[in-house]
Amino acid sequence: MKTFIKSILPGLFLIGFNIGTGSVTAIAKAGANYGMALLWTILLSCLVTYYLIRLFGKYTIVTGETALAAFRKHIHPAFGMFLLVALTVNVSGGIMGVMGIVADVLHEWSLMWVDGGISPIAWAIGSIAMIYAIFFVGTTSTFEKVLAGMVAFMGFAFFINFVLMMPPVADMLNGLIPSVPETNATSNSSSHLVIAGMVGTTVSSMIFIVRTTLVKEQGWGIQDMKIQNRDAAISATMMFLISASIMAAAAGTLYLAGQSLNDAKEMIPLLEPVAGKYAVAIFVIGITAAGLSSQFPNTLLLPWLLCDFFGWERDLKKFNFRMIVLVMSLLGLVVPIFHARPVFVMVASQAFAALVLPVTVGGVFYLTSSKKIMGEHANSNMENLILFLIFLFSLFMGGVGVRGFIQDFL
Repeated sequence: MKTFIKSILPGLFLIGFNIGTGSVTAIAKAGANYGMALLWTILLSCLVTYYLIRLFGKYTIVTGETALAAFRKHIHPAFGMFLLVALTVNVSGGIMGVMGIVADVLHEWSLMWVDGGISPIAWAIGSIAMIYAIFFVGTTSTFEKVLAGMVAFMGFAFFINFVLMMPPVADMLNGLIPSVPETNATSNSSSHLVIAGMVGTTVSSMIFIVRTTLVKEQGWGIQDMKIQNRDAAISATMMFLISASIMAAAAGTLYLAGQSLNDAKEMIPLLEPVAGKYAVAIFVIGITAAGLSSQFPNTLLLPWLLCDFFGWERDLKKFNFRMIVLVMSLLGLVVPIFHARPVFVMVASQAFAALVLPVTVGGVFYLTSSKKIMGEHANSNMENLILFLIFLFSLFMGGVGVRGFIQDFL
């Protein structure tokens, strides 16, 4: 059992990266505004994510190279540098938006049991201090175990919410049939933009880049390809189940009550009369665990990317890396201190991520289809066709994300 759990830690790490407060916000919004009608979007996104996780892992197993190092070596240093800068900008916006939403949600919840509530700044400082303390005393193995614990906590909380507030089974089955519902009159986003938001938070360039580093650190070789594929399948399956539980929890309460959702913290007071204090508490625990489980790897990302790109030894206990992580962590105070719009910051970050995804997919398309690089393990014609369709899909979603960002900004 210990061997099996160790073999799936990379996949659990990716779930923590993938399902954060941005995902919860987007998916809960879809469930509240459209019921289970957009469940097919989660399924499609998780299938694409599984395929790309497996492909990036396969590349590292065959070549021994991580993603950014490979882009720099086989395509062009400027290509790798673009992704390094773009992902840093993206994760910086994510850190600010995630902590802003988590602090707002916890402040809103604290109003129920503390007169005047606990300020968002206090919640943000406490969360940042906890995350940095874990980083300061931990190792990569510790990080994986802590994140796996957060993911388990988050998944359990949202599953209990699903059990308490499950929508009709027929609605869930109908939601697997692709359709685009009419925009909810009380929603501040069109159904197309909600779809783009869910895809953008699930199909993320960051987890594909990080996947190669995790696979290399596991020391997996060609003989471990089945383990790698199983790990990718477990990761994508759990992403789908947790995401579907979040959507079902919102659909089984707010949607049935005719109440839309335009901000994650709106779910706290709205859920109480429909689901009771226990469900509210479980939801808050879940969304907090989701935020912290994504915030933790987000703060580590820049040192990892630098080590990946320049081929440095990944010793995160070095002083310069600790300072980088401290600065990245402190970005979480920007939204609470300056009273910025956390949801807008998250939308901006996700829109930028949508621009990066086609570049990432194009890069791995080139690498894995090259027989000079991959030898007998190069993509088959069918694999190249699937990758080409994913590339077109990423281009379309990138355009939708940019349009949504412009609409939100205006």
